[in-house]
Amino acid sequence: MPRELLILRHAKSAWDTDAPTDFERPLARRGLKAAPRMGKWIRRQKMIPDHIIASPARRAQQTVKLACKAMKVSKKEINQDARIYGASTEDFLTILAETPKSAQRVMLVGHNPGLEFLFAYLCELPDNGPFDYEAGLIKTATAVLLEMPDDWSTLPSGCARLVVKQNPRQLK
Repeated sequence: MPRELLILRHAKSAWDTDAPTDFERPLARRGLKAAPRMGKWIRRQKMIPDHIIASPARRAQQTVKLACKAMKVSKKEINQDARIYGASTEDFLTILAETPKSAQRVMLVGHNPGLEFLFAYLCELPDNGPFDYEAGLIKTATAVLLEMPDDWSTLPSGCARLVVKQNPRQLK
């Protein structure tokens, strides 16, 4: 069975708060509803991750904890990695190379534009292809499942295959 990467962008964050920094911005009311909705969807699709890595930013932590609760996964399973906040594609490739080889489905929870750049790199999306980069490849609380090669020590561009992409607004 090939390894899989589940990308989950943090849910909708609040801008009108007194959070002193971007890092500390919380989820908006819409985000607080979307994160568990996506967790339930992931559970129903039988896509439960066996290794979770998340940004330590407040909105990402809220998202992953709400999603994990809905997936019935202990929050003790969440690994924080500060490199995810503001990560480049190279940062993500390093993080993925460090994941345990025993993990068959890894979930990354983080931010744009880094997650979109990683997705575009792994699936080798064309710059002017069918995807509208202005509208965003990975909207808030969107989950993307990729089929990946077994060896993540070096991941060349185009090595992944998109299995499914789901955002909370598409769910009933």
